[in-house]
Amino acid sequence: MREIQTDDAPASIGPYSQGIVHGDTIYVSGQGPVDPDTGDVIGSSPGEQTRRTLENVRAILEAADASLDDVVKTTVFVKDMRYYEEVNEAYGTLLSDPYPARSAVEVVKLPVDIDVEIEAIAALPDQ
Repeated sequence: MREIQTDDAPASIGPYSQGIVHGDTIYVSGQGPVDPDTGDVIGSSPGEQTRRTLENVRAILEAADASLDDVVKTTVFVKDMRYYEEVNEAYGTLLSDPYPARSAVEVVKLPVDIDVEIEAIAALPDQ
């Protein structure tokens, strides 16, 4: 097992890693729309927050020599399912066909005041 750590994504706010490589799989912890340099939440809409969140996921994957194209499964946590279509639209601009398997879950609260959090599992590309 190998920890993935990058300054290009927000630092962990608890006792967990940004990402872990185990075997040929990369596990990316839930990410939100937080600027890694300032700690500020980026985006006033769920769509903008989704894009920033996926940029943070991408940064962690790149630290493991992978990309969003290697993602096989995501879980999307949203504070309100009425944002579902807006999240889908933004999600579709950064991920490509064939899209990863995905679950979407409405949650009451997230660790910080954000509308979207995304975790991902990716296949480590052949080196």
